[in-house]
Amino acid sequence: MRLLVTGGAGFIGSNFVHHVVSHTDHTVTVLDKLTYAGNRASLADLPGDRVDLVVGDIADAGVVDGLVAQADAVVHYAAESHNDNSLHDPRPFLDTNIIGTYTLLEAARRHGTRFHHISTDEVYGDLELDDPARFTEATPYNPSSPYSSTKAGSDLLVRAWVRSFGVAATISNCSNNYGPYQHVEKFIPRQITNVIRGIRPKLYGAGENVRDWIHADDHSSAVLTILEKGVIGQTYLIGADGEKNNKDVIELILTLMGQPRDAYDHVTDRAGHDLRYAIDSTRLRTELGWTPQYSDFEAGLAATIDWYRANEPWWAPTKDTTEAFYATKGQ
Repeated sequence: MRLLVTGGAGFIGSNFVHHVVSHTDHTVTVLDKLTYAGNRASLADLPGDRVDLVVGDIADAGVVDGLVAQADAVVHYAAESHNDNSLHDPRPFLDTNIIGTYTLLEAARRHGTRFHHISTDEVYGDLELDDPARFTEATPYNPSSPYSSTKAGSDLLVRAWVRSFGVAATISNCSNNYGPYQHVEKFIPRQITNVIRGIRPKLYGAGENVRDWIHADDHSSAVLTILEKGVIGQTYLIGADGEKNNKDVIELILTLMGQPRDAYDHVTDRAGHDLRYAIDSTRLRTELGWTPQYSDFEAGLAATIDWYRANEPWWAPTKDTTEAFYATKGQ
């Protein structure tokens, strides 16, 4: 197949492109705006006869239409995705996550192109720390930030275009990703690169907030499985049973990097910080036969640390700017 991967120079999208090249014969066109979160270097070692990059905006109908017309399927990763940024300036999240998704759906509708939409578990809001429940495909939406609200809106657009116009689309909502090529503004790479630079890691509040971690390569394999086997109109939750609170994660990073477990600082908690996310991926596993490869979070985290140690030229150009931004907020 010829895949159009939006946001394919970003963290999760570039991991998917690498996965496709390694595990299939598909060719890929990446459409990426190359905002601060996109990086050409994330695709630099991929074969030019399998992957090409088009720099453009998913909200630009003129650019989008021609690319969708040439594709057998669209895999839609492109999004503004950082909660802190959405609290500072929500507008780009509306432009990309809502208008951009609408623009892609209309092109898929015109050309009859298969469409898979990448979303997040944050659309469901959060769970209490002592609640045994996990998110399922039937969990009501309850987003709590401009970011998660716009992702919830984009999910609902996809569902409406399936029902109203017959677009051949599926949706996946995934838990928190970690792995190579993740921007240093995000929690895990920020702490890893802080330790590499000799900076004490930073923990929001008491660090009790729980996230359900999944390695980006497992996310990629799940998306490919849904693209190949998923039922049109269906939503699939992607998770790897990786629930960890932020305090445990930061202490494990320090331990794996040879530092004292308590060598970090507590900083002011994020506004509206969701307490807990947890994914029930039973449908994906039982109906489509998917299983994660990185079931051991510690092993996956160790491999991620090794990648950041070996690839400082990739992340160094953005590190100082990121830390300067957080310093202005006391974080």
